[in-house]
Amino acid sequence: MKFVEYPRCSTCKKARKWLEENGLEFEVRHIVDAPLAADEIKALHGQSGYPIKKFFNTSGAKYRELGLKDKLAHMSDEECYQLLSTDGMLVKRPLAYHGALVTLGFKESEFKDAWTA
Repeated sequence: MKFVEYPRCSTCKKARKWLEENGLEFEVRHIVDAPLAADEIKALHGQSGYPIKKFFNTSGAKYRELGLKDKLAHMSDEECYQLLSTDGMLVKRPLAYHGALVTLGFKESEFKDAWTA
């Protein structure tokens, strides 16, 4: 499994701890040091079944600074992929994926269903 995180994020820390406690192996990727490319985001979006808005960190300062709440509805998926690839802080995290399975954020029940099934 690939685990995309921002190490100082408390939600990422909780998710990482949960994965470790459940004995799951994962490869870590720092979202700021190694941001996802537009084609990676496009692939993850296609696999996930989530609307593209779910890929945005809507509680982040960068999201508010860019006024994305009002702009997203008028942006194409391609524009969203490009924007998300420009700054890792715009991406909802943690983002975990393996094969066609993708999770965004951390809710213990969702992680349990997705990663221990």
